[in-house]
Amino acid sequence: MRSNKVVDAQGLSCPMPIVKTKKAMNEVKTGEVVEVLATDRGSLADIKSWCKAVGHQYIGSLEEGAVLKHYIRKSGLSDTKKEKKFSKTIQNEELQKKMEAGERLVVLDVREPAEYLFEHIPGSKTIPLGELEERYAELNTSDDIYVIFAAAVPEAIWPPEY
Repeated sequence: MRSNKVVDAQGLSCPMPIVKTKKAMNEVKTGEVVEVLATDRGSLADIKSWCKAVGHQYIGSLEEGAVLKHYIRKSGLSDTKKEKKFSKTIQNEELQKKMEAGERLVVLDVREPAEYLFEHIPGSKTIPLGELEERYAELNTSDDIYVIFAAAVPEAIWPPEY
C-alpha cells in the first residue's frame, strides 16, 4: 500500500508507538495515509483503539516477520462529526442478490490496495481512487456500476464526471 509517511516505531513499547504516530498524523494532510512500523505486539490493539478514540480511519495491519505494519488514514474534523448521505445507495444484501441473479453490473472498489486486501467483495474490480481518472476506460459503462469507497473521500471529488 502506498503511504504518505512512514513512522518507525520498531523496538519501542507502549506508549511510544502511539506518541510517534500522533506526531506523524499532525504532519500529514486529511486523507493521507501513515504507515507505522512496530515490533510491539500490543500495538495491534493500541493503534486500532487510538484511531477509534481520535477519529482517524484504521485501515488495517499486516505482519511481515517480527514487524507489524499499521495503516491509518487521517480524517478531518468534518469526517468525524457527520456522516455523508448519498442519494443513491444500496444495502449489501440487495447488491448480493443482484450479483447472484447474474445482473450485468460492476462492483468498483476505489479504496487503496491494502484496504481491498483486508476486506472486499469477491468479484469486485479494484481501481484506487487516485488512479480512477487514468483507468476509467477499463470499466464497462453500459453496466450499472456500484462503487465502494472509504468514508474519508472528499465529496468534492466524488462522483467523478467523465
